[in-house]
Amino acid sequence: MSGTGPSRRTVLAGSLAALLPPIGLGRASAAEPAARAGLHGLSVFGELANPADFQHFGYVNAAAPKGGSFVFSAPNWYYNQAPNTFDTLNGYTFRGNAPPRVELLFDTLMVSALDEPDSVYGLVAKSVSISPDGNVYTFDLRPEARFNDGTPLTAADVVFSLETLKAKGHPDITESIRDMASVAADGDHRVIVTFSGKQNAKTPLVVAANLPIFSKAFYAGKDFEAGSLQPPLGSGPYRVGSVNPGRFITYERVADYWAKDLPVAVGMHNFDRIRVEFYSDENAEFEAFAKGDITWREEFSSKNWATRYDFPAVRDGRVKRPEFPSEKRADMYGWFFNLRRAQFADPRTRRAIGMAFDFTWTNKNLFYGLYARSSSFFETSDFAAIDPPDAAERALLAPFADKLQPGVLDGPPVSPPTADGSGRDRKLMRAAQALLVEAGWTLKGGAFLDASGKPLAVEFLIENEAFERVLLPYIANLKAIGVAASLRRVDAPQYQRRQGDFDFDVIAKRISFDATPIDGIAQQFGSAAADVRNGSNLAGVKDPVVDALIASTGTVTSRAELVTHLRALDRVLRSLEIWIPAWHTEAHRVAAWDMFGWPEEKPPYGFSPEVLWWVDPARAAAVGKAG
Repeated sequence: MSGTGPSRRTVLAGSLAALLPPIGLGRASAAEPAARAGLHGLSVFGELANPADFQHFGYVNAAAPKGGSFVFSAPNWYYNQAPNTFDTLNGYTFRGNAPPRVELLFDTLMVSALDEPDSVYGLVAKSVSISPDGNVYTFDLRPEARFNDGTPLTAADVVFSLETLKAKGHPDITESIRDMASVAADGDHRVIVTFSGKQNAKTPLVVAANLPIFSKAFYAGKDFEAGSLQPPLGSGPYRVGSVNPGRFITYERVADYWAKDLPVAVGMHNFDRIRVEFYSDENAEFEAFAKGDITWREEFSSKNWATRYDFPAVRDGRVKRPEFPSEKRADMYGWFFNLRRAQFADPRTRRAIGMAFDFTWTNKNLFYGLYARSSSFFETSDFAAIDPPDAAERALLAPFADKLQPGVLDGPPVSPPTADGSGRDRKLMRAAQALLVEAGWTLKGGAFLDASGKPLAVEFLIENEAFERVLLPYIANLKAIGVAASLRRVDAPQYQRRQGDFDFDVIAKRISFDATPIDGIAQQFGSAAADVRNGSNLAGVKDPVVDALIASTGTVTSRAELVTHLRALDRVLRSLEIWIPAWHTEAHRVAAWDMFGWPEEKPPYGFSPEVLWWVDPARAAAVGKAG
């Protein structure tokens, strides 16, 4: 998702249980232990782009002015990912719903570079050293690091944070760091993190750059897992300002932020206030933007983008609609079957249900031709399988030949069929019926029944009414071929509960992986995650070949190997027919009041306007937004 696209909480994708070879993060090797001491950054593959004395990231405006406000709305209407309220400020456990951007309150040991696919640089940690076997990482902390109440940030706080997140964090967090064996303080400014030896190449970077540092003193006597609206004490660039649960939250810039002059922070965090507004009604939210109460909006509705941006502020130029290229990261979006349910046991049944969806008609009549059909679990990236497998993929898949679906080893990857655009492609619908018969269903009285006489039923679970216009024609097609299809819309709490309990037939999901997705695929597709309540393996995939490919992906030592492994995984997952692929776009469609400046080039691996943009005082005054 985009940098300002809301997420229900700040969680990370997890780690893989795979042996870690002696890799050279920063590209030192095990034979060169001296080169592995005092590193200013870490990289899974390749050299770090920035030297130790770099002044700032190349994608920032180092002279960006500070001041003004950035106001956006929370609900991600299009992708159905977030409830339109919040009831806790703790975004790192599963209890409650945290607002977007709570991560701005906290620092991490290191931070990701948005113009490199797999590099992180020191923030709280000024340097890191790696043992020759690659299992022990020693972080030397900056003695000047401070929490926002002025108290020192020490090794004890880091140890408390990492241990607490492993024991009590969101399931995706605990899974991602399960191979972090121990954390210890060596004085006030040194932290030693020891891994099990089974960690994948990405796990140390997850620990370094994705886990927030909490104040041990602040949480003393508190239940970390409990939902709370008490503003937490952080050391990050923002603190919590005004809060009205269910309506808004304001983050206020910390003027004396201890790290503001570090190379990893220069040119960032330019807004004095970042305000997130919550609306229970999409129309009210849109009107708030049209009036200027909201100043920035990413549009996820093609209908809105094509028809609604004709209000006065657009016509007179006070609102601009720039488009920014999507990130060079794998994107997954579709409707997932719940494989725990008996009616979806046969992949032919699942494929037949998917065949009734006429995307061609949907895109033309409902999406204004603004989308492309997805087919890959790693869409818009080099990891998407294409054509028949190459020699490297075949060699990787050959040991599993007897467990693979037909065609995986020698044919093109499975893709959804292209409908004729009539809205009811009779040829495809007849083919779907034939597949259902093949799968053991009997068509009787216009309905497909199993051996016991129970009808084939599929219910689409949604939270947002925007999906109705897409799903209702699809459901009509399913009914026409004899499938008892229906739609169930529920409120946000019930949606969250049913998703967490896997109480659904089919549900939508979108994930935007990072540029080196070694550490997220186990949670999404691994057997170990299939029965974890509130986990991310919504489909309940349990497949030995998938598990083996996930494990072997953790051992890769080059990006070329990673491409081979993930293309093979994509090929196998697609053959299992666990989803109905949805659609994607290759651009961020943004509407903003003409008061902002932004860097000349968007970084290829991130989109964070609230962090990288700034208010242009003259333009803000011209549109009536000064101050």
